[in-house]
Amino acid sequence: MPDSAPPTLPTRAQMCNALRALAMDAVQKANSGHPGMPMGMAEVALALWHHHLRHNPADPQWCDRDRFVLSNGHGSMLLYALLHLTGYDLPIEQLSEFRQLHSRTPGHPEFGLTPGVETTTGPLGQGFANAVGMALAERLLAAEFNRPGFPIVDHRTYVFAGDGCLMEGISHEAASLAGTWRLDRLVVIYDDNGISIDGEVKHWFTDDTAARFRAYRWNVIGPVDGHDVEAVERAIREAHAADRPTLIIARTVIGKGSPNRAGSEKAHGEALGETEVAATRAAIGWPHPPFHVPDQVAAAWDARADGARRQAQWDELFARYEQRFPELAAEFRRRTRGELPVDFGATVDHAVAAAQEKREAVATRRASQLALERLAESAPEMVGGSADLTGSNLTKWGQAAPLRAGEDGLSSGRHINFGVREFGMSAIANGMALHGGFVPFVGTFLVFSDYARNALRMAALMGQRVVFVFTHDSIGLGEDGPTHQAVEHAASLRLIPNMDVWRPCDTVETLIAWAHAIERRDGPTSLLLSRQAVPFLRRRADAEAVRRGGYVLSEAAGGVRKARAVLIATGSEVPLAVQAQEQLAQAGVPVRVVSIPSTTVFDRQDAAYKSGVLPEGLPRVAIEAGVTDFWWKYVRSNGAVLGVDRFGESAPAPIVYRHFGLTVENLVATVQAVLSREKQK
Repeated sequence: MPDSAPPTLPTRAQMCNALRALAMDAVQKANSGHPGMPMGMAEVALALWHHHLRHNPADPQWCDRDRFVLSNGHGSMLLYALLHLTGYDLPIEQLSEFRQLHSRTPGHPEFGLTPGVETTTGPLGQGFANAVGMALAERLLAAEFNRPGFPIVDHRTYVFAGDGCLMEGISHEAASLAGTWRLDRLVVIYDDNGISIDGEVKHWFTDDTAARFRAYRWNVIGPVDGHDVEAVERAIREAHAADRPTLIIARTVIGKGSPNRAGSEKAHGEALGETEVAATRAAIGWPHPPFHVPDQVAAAWDARADGARRQAQWDELFARYEQRFPELAAEFRRRTRGELPVDFGATVDHAVAAAQEKREAVATRRASQLALERLAESAPEMVGGSADLTGSNLTKWGQAAPLRAGEDGLSSGRHINFGVREFGMSAIANGMALHGGFVPFVGTFLVFSDYARNALRMAALMGQRVVFVFTHDSIGLGEDGPTHQAVEHAASLRLIPNMDVWRPCDTVETLIAWAHAIERRDGPTSLLLSRQAVPFLRRRADAEAVRRGGYVLSEAAGGVRKARAVLIATGSEVPLAVQAQEQLAQAGVPVRVVSIPSTTVFDRQDAAYKSGVLPEGLPRVAIEAGVTDFWWKYVRSNGAVLGVDRFGESAPAPIVYRHFGLTVENLVATVQAVLSREKQK
């Protein structure tokens, strides 16, 4: 008998239609989601993922893989379909459970949940900014570790972005910096389909996008036909030759293939409906049942063999690099594993001991800079800067060279001038942390954390090690007035799940806060620091007690059994509590002073420890130069809280403190009033 004919190779149209079918089937089964973008970007996805993306589905953490970011994350089914088809550990059963509880295919891509997802996207524009951070991290690592003939860091960052990403202001902040830094390994493909949820964007988005990005000093290609795979491939190859970041404008039809919904907002954010799904199957020539991909099409998409080959080539290169540069190779491995230097703990201990010996009275923002001087020199992965407030945030230390871009590329400086771009800065820092190899930190005034708020939330949601330095933390900044005086911000940040917030009171607490933030590997940290000088405080507790977030700073005369009340304070108000304790002692009223530099860390301690610090039955009085509502969970009904429940005033800081009753005298009077009330019960 003659040999059977070889299987027919699938066409590009079949490969693209597999993406379309999986997307519309998953959205239809869930009766929720966004089928239009995946259907419209299928050819763009084929051009990138099948012909250019350098990755290994068997090892999603391979350090020299290309990064792919789906900034228009509402089209998550495109990414899930690509991950499944190319061979990641994402079986078809997970695609059929799209948007269901505990599936690995949630409504928007989530980092750490789905293999191959590089960042959590959905809040539009942030994926774009994360990608700028990833591309920056790649260039900085390459400058630090590559040697002639040994390009061990040599990958690209690709982004899919939509109209919504470019409408959000964060894309302006991030794109401007990417152009300034000449991030030539960054390629953004813009899905220019002209449709958003409300309809045709021409009624509210008439920007000349190409001119805008050229003004950012980007390389701009297109518009190209986003349904012409060869045209998109050529554009990507052209982008690789550019000496700056590239925007490829791809004109597409949203919901392509759907006879009645393609090109309209009806394809954007809702299921097509059973009737339209059937009509689409017929229109694109896809006779297969839901969630079925023919073997030949699946085999054509499978990237496992190619990915294993690419990673094996890199492994061989790194083995030769390790023989030639063993110390650099060991440092590279440490950095990419996210481990701190072995002597980091000893550096912290020595710095704390030095601070205790020096007993310096400084603003905690200055104490933060002193901490950076010691800790950043011990940990070369620390890179950061400020949103045009370097001299106020004190985020630059003596040996830190500035990051600068020139004709030869980026310098490997560790201090970054982000300009006035709080949101973009914070999302870029998230991207650097996601990339790996760095512990990024960024700074601005605490009141401007509002500008960066959603990036802070995303850092917490993704569990990324990013340090947010917020100075000028209260009404203590004085004359700038209520526009700059942070009143609600400390409490607001403490509400973000998985965000550790520290408001230290002196140099020792500031050092420990920094150490905790750098050592933490499962989430971000916000450091809230004073503009005004604060005294160094004597404490009976050791550094380990401070690390627990709350501790007894000064015991009542005669011990806790003699204590009549507990004073709770944080940051620059702790010295007021200590002085009040002294005055109350003179009046025969012994009280305990508890410093809680981090309520978030303190709240994670066991019940026995917390009750040892805040004994049951003793009235409690808290003081913080901010809104009072937050503190009632510690004070409860038999105590009092001194704070600021309105916006501030413009005047020198001591006058503003007196105006709002944040004084030793008022604290003493409040304690006495609480005790009098208790006595009358």
